[in-house]
Amino acid sequence: MTIPNFITIFRFLLVPAVVLSLLSGDVGWALAFFVVAGLSDAADGFIARQFDQRSELGAYLDPMADKLLVVSVFLVLGFMGELPLWLVVAAVSRDGLIVAAVILSTVMGKPVEMKPLMVSKVNTAVQIGLVIAVLAELALATAFGPARPALVILSGLLTVASTAAYLVQWLRHMGR
Repeated sequence: MTIPNFITIFRFLLVPAVVLSLLSGDVGWALAFFVVAGLSDAADGFIARQFDQRSELGAYLDPMADKLLVVSVFLVLGFMGELPLWLVVAAVSRDGLIVAAVILSTVMGKPVEMKPLMVSKVNTAVQIGLVIAVLAELALATAFGPARPALVILSGLLTVASTAAYLVQWLRHMGR
């Protein structure tokens, strides 16, 4: 186990803290936990690259921790009426399809390499930005004007683009 893997496991443990804070109305704590999770993601990546502590386990755990956090918060914010349901359904469905494709590929003896596409990285960054904007608006009792609707639309477009890109890549992989 590497130091980045321990940091990633810590990020997994922050997920229930963020969700419980949101559900209990402690949005300030939810925002703080979410920001700590984001900083820990940056730290584990930096340490892995800088000190050559990359690992196969980390290649799987890191994106899983990111997705678990974002999907969990998207679901709660959708339940609270703070994110449109179409976006929540699109984001959760995209991640479910990716997991299903990985499992199916493995079962069929054609495992896929876990390597995020650039459009997926941008999508995740926009989703994280959207979550931070929503949590900050709620915690600080303020509004950022057109920023939230713009992030919602951009997140929706990138979710569709990312889904399509992964589908094309997966179909090519399976067709070999």
